[in-house]
Amino acid sequence: MKMQNVLYLSNLSKDHLHTLPLIVLYLTDGCNSRCAMCDIWRVPRQNMDMELVHHIVKSARRLRTQMVLLSGGEATQHPHWPSIAAQFRAHNIKVWLLTNGLLLKKQAEAIIEHVDRITVSLDAATPELYQRIRGVDALDLVLEGMRVISKAGVHVTTRTTVMRANFRQMPFIIDVALANGAQSVSFLAVDSDNPYAFGPRFEEQSTLPIASENDFGPLKEAELAEFQALLERLFISHAEHFANGQIEESPTKLRRLYDYFASLYGKASFTPPRCNAPHISVVIGVDGTLQPCYFLPPISESKNLDDLNQPEMIALRSAYRRKQRPECSRCVCPLYRGPRALLQGF
Repeated sequence: MKMQNVLYLSNLSKDHLHTLPLIVLYLTDGCNSRCAMCDIWRVPRQNMDMELVHHIVKSARRLRTQMVLLSGGEATQHPHWPSIAAQFRAHNIKVWLLTNGLLLKKQAEAIIEHVDRITVSLDAATPELYQRIRGVDALDLVLEGMRVISKAGVHVTTRTTVMRANFRQMPFIIDVALANGAQSVSFLAVDSDNPYAFGPRFEEQSTLPIASENDFGPLKEAELAEFQALLERLFISHAEHFANGQIEESPTKLRRLYDYFASLYGKASFTPPRCNAPHISVVIGVDGTLQPCYFLPPISESKNLDDLNQPEMIALRSAYRRKQRPECSRCVCPLYRGPRALLQGF
């Protein structure tokens, strides 16, 4: 076995990292959407400094990074994001763009040239609901951009955050996404209580309404039976899409969405998801701050990838692996790579 493969696999058995297969890079706090369930667009805009980017690229090469996920905010609002993507690709590091899709058409040439795959946030199948959730009237623009990018050969997927406002549109979101260039679609539950993702939603100055009191939070107890029935119908009506992988989650995994919402009312148990994100990835904030994942807080003041194996970092990886981190018990966005998947690469 190649030494590089041995190093990748050693991450899975120990809390000391030898490689860093995935880097999530928050390029900017700026966002041109106005999502009802996210507060990050209200934060004063800050772009990642290019000198910091150069240092990260250098470290990523040394740490045998396979892929960088450009995120934010809205990554395409960083004025130099194509140059940043090009720097990673120059070292054979793939570039994955997480985007709201508003600039796909306008920046199509740069995306086609510099990006290996994109994931578009798609939370509605109709213009009216899209505007309610996303705060901008742009569904047709996003879908047009998806078609352009997909036609050029870039791998396009969509991700839908399931909430009270849109759960009834899940079948139609699948159809709309696949008809407009997406190779696959994916779903996750709206987060109801994590303070480390999606902006300062739980701070006193946050202007977001309480999630449990609006249409952009978890389902109400009275809606659970309807949601459960919808899922069972979906498994039949879209059986072919499950079978060929166009719907990324299996029926078993989608049933976990019901469990997540039902557990809020004591109607079901929610088993903590399988995840090893802190052993294979890191989230780097716009100022260089390191987070183990989207949903865990920064552990130290370090802004240097060379500090990934500081004692506090190793202690955190040990704690979550031993199921000692309470945040992990209700995580809505786990990341797991087993040995075979890790060797295949992102």
